[in-house]
Amino acid sequence: MTSTSHNRDLRSQLETLTTEAHRPELAGVDRLPTLEIARLMNREDASVAGAVAERLPQIAGAIDAVAERMARGGRLIYAGAGTAGRLGVLDASECPPTFNTDPARVVGLIAGGPGAVVTSVEGAEDSPELAESDLAALGLTADDTVVGISASGRTPYPIGAVAYARARGALTVGLACNRGSALAAVAEHGIEVVVGPEFLTGSTRLKAGTAQKLVLNMLSTITMIRLGKTYGNWMVDVRASNEKLRARSRRIVAQVTGADDDAVERALAATDGEVKNAILVLLTGVDGPTAARLLSESAGHLRAALAAAAD
Repeated sequence: MTSTSHNRDLRSQLETLTTEAHRPELAGVDRLPTLEIARLMNREDASVAGAVAERLPQIAGAIDAVAERMARGGRLIYAGAGTAGRLGVLDASECPPTFNTDPARVVGLIAGGPGAVVTSVEGAEDSPELAESDLAALGLTADDTVVGISASGRTPYPIGAVAYARARGALTVGLACNRGSALAAVAEHGIEVVVGPEFLTGSTRLKAGTAQKLVLNMLSTITMIRLGKTYGNWMVDVRASNEKLRARSRRIVAQVTGADDDAVERALAATDGEVKNAILVLLTGVDGPTAARLLSESAGHLRAALAAAAD
């Protein structure tokens, strides 16, 4: 196929995508006052949460399957290109400080490699083979999950990633923003959040990007809740790697236990700064090593460790 005919076929594909449709009523937006443009964009953004809500059953099903694999030691791996890839990298990078996960447990792959996070790598998104080699380098296993992310749902890189992962028995999720997408079709769990045409024609970093961010927030956060990384809605597995997080750790321990500052400091000192362990010490009276053992035996679930300490 010549480059001209390939380009023609691609244009034909794009014309069928809701995310690429033109909004004639916004053709004069550049002539409007800035405040009116902001109001229009805000109105568009307000519709995204509703589009996500329509796919909550599919999202929840994917989360339960991801959590099951991760409980067996598997990894959560995002794969995307451009904005979609950056959103995956962002979500993955926020898991270690928020949930004290090993950086290798949640991974973001972007077409073109880490440099593509800040600089466009032309042509990388068109290569399913590149996705296969990126996943092969990670030593993909059947306990892993690969989440392909693409606003259009037709980008070769995430489709290639999901196809490769599924062939090797890994769990697969396809997140797209168009109905009937190739990405959702190749994945075990297809999630299509249809947000409609963009405020700027084809700029899928807008509503589509917002929708993808909301879904990824759910995938990682609720999976971590299922893995015992929280206690109620407290981030009890927070990694205190800076002053703000150290202050947050002390505040969480105090809120959960009702202990005063001195008691909180002693408990954190006895548990090497581990929030869950300190809470267990304060609520049950066990020492630091015993708290660590109870949590290990409870697979890190604080509620289960508290129940075990009470027996």
